[in-house]
Amino acid sequence: MNNYNKYSKQYFLPPERCMDWAERDMITNAPVWCSVDLRDGNQSLIEPMSENVKVEFFKFLLQLGFKEIEVGFPAASETEYNFLRRLIDEKLIPDDVTIQVLTQAREHIIKKTFEAVNGAKNVIIHVYNSTSVAQREQVFKKDKTAIKQIAVDGAALLKQLSDEEGADYRFEYSPESFTGTEPEFALEIINSVIDVIRPDRKRKMIINLPVTVETSMPHMYACQVEYIKKNVIDPDSVIISTHPHNDRGTGVADAELALLAGAERVEGTLFGNGERTGNADIVTLALNMFSHGVDPELDFSNLNETIEVYRKFTGMKIPPRQPYAGSLVFTAFSGSHQDAIAKGGKYRKEHPDAKWDLPYLPIDPEDVGRNYDADVIRINSQSGKGGIAYVLEQRFGYVIPKAMREDIGYKIKGISDKEHRELKPDEVAEIFARDYIDVCAPIALKSFSFDKTDAEVLLSMRLDVDGKEAVIIGNGNGQFNAAASALKRAKGLDFTTVLYSEHALEQGSKSLAAAYVGLKRGDSTFYAVGIDPDIMTASIKALIGAVNKILRKA
Repeated sequence: MNNYNKYSKQYFLPPERCMDWAERDMITNAPVWCSVDLRDGNQSLIEPMSENVKVEFFKFLLQLGFKEIEVGFPAASETEYNFLRRLIDEKLIPDDVTIQVLTQAREHIIKKTFEAVNGAKNVIIHVYNSTSVAQREQVFKKDKTAIKQIAVDGAALLKQLSDEEGADYRFEYSPESFTGTEPEFALEIINSVIDVIRPDRKRKMIINLPVTVETSMPHMYACQVEYIKKNVIDPDSVIISTHPHNDRGTGVADAELALLAGAERVEGTLFGNGERTGNADIVTLALNMFSHGVDPELDFSNLNETIEVYRKFTGMKIPPRQPYAGSLVFTAFSGSHQDAIAKGGKYRKEHPDAKWDLPYLPIDPEDVGRNYDADVIRINSQSGKGGIAYVLEQRFGYVIPKAMREDIGYKIKGISDKEHRELKPDEVAEIFARDYIDVCAPIALKSFSFDKTDAEVLLSMRLDVDGKEAVIIGNGNGQFNAAASALKRAKGLDFTTVLYSEHALEQGSKSLAAAYVGLKRGDSTFYAVGIDPDIMTASIKALIGAVNKILRKA
């Protein structure tokens, strides 16, 4: 990276201090959202959407709750023009929705745009011209006076055509490449355009401040927005809008800080699809607000559907770590994360009315249609005992005793590490069943019976031992102790019961019991699980399973 010295900052500080936004800690209400998926998003695709696809995408944006949608640049091509006419002629635009169309500040393009929107009820005509130092010097080769005149002439034509038609259109002006324009000059052009249009409080004008190319950190953009907001003429008749791109990877931050600085409107796309590195990601912006307890007034409660529709219409993919929408963003592989999430989930069950504050999960995955079992805790070699126990409990109903979790955890993680892959929940359950439940060799229980006296229990067990039937007898102060005594005597073993736990286990329509047993022999502890409709049978099966593990090691 030896060429860094050929670069320098390409942005400008406002001529006065504009830092009021820094005193505000959060966005308190939803902005006006304008989707530009059908224009800015579409023009960034390798294969732009067909007319039919754009119609379906338009309908889906309505379903999500957008009330302003930029539908295209109708003077740019017949495809764009015909799509707009179809929306109007087939009456596909609801009465409470405003369509927006884009036009350069050039006479023939503006006139074509007016022709294209004829008959539409609610329309924003969005006119722009480039104003930055780089565009003035390198592209248009015009001075400030000439650049300003382009904007003023464009605004005058908008006003004239609207008055001639008696149309109640709203207008939007963008000084394109605003962030590369001197703020004083941008303000001069903006005020000149407002002076021509003369908006009022009933029909406000939108002043859009695009981050056409990100050239600064987001706080600098916020200062520029605040400067315009404070100095624009007739502020009560103006809506400040933001349209960030994502060249520096901070498009979302640009939009959020612009809202803190006084912007009231955001133009962006679903998942940030747009030119170069993309636009502001409206899904992320909306759900960021949602995570602070603010209604974003857009519906992303079925985020999986939104993802699938987006993929279908654009051919674009969602990265697995994309905020909120990525396939892995609610997933914990780390053992410490899994343990905290599992404990946090238990806390929420005990405190259902508490505000959301679950470790590692900024929002409840269920609020965007994600599934805890499939998404939240997944198992690989980095997982911990708590996460594995969580999967076994949430998916299969096994409430693993704390003392047993480390043994199971090392077993499952070891397999994942050896095979270098994630283990699906069903695979975890299969390993658990194989190594802890179905431990029935060399000894398998066939039946048992017992007699109880005032002093003790006498228990007889019929077993299958290496394929041969055997009957053993033991006594103790309970059935379990009597069974343990019988096994010790029959096999000449010395062990201590260090774990016993049981609970009801619902599997399908069959009510079962699960029993967990840990036997200590020497420095080692051996664990097994028994499953049966009868709790005592389940307990003896678990006991025999743990004894089998001792015998296998002996």
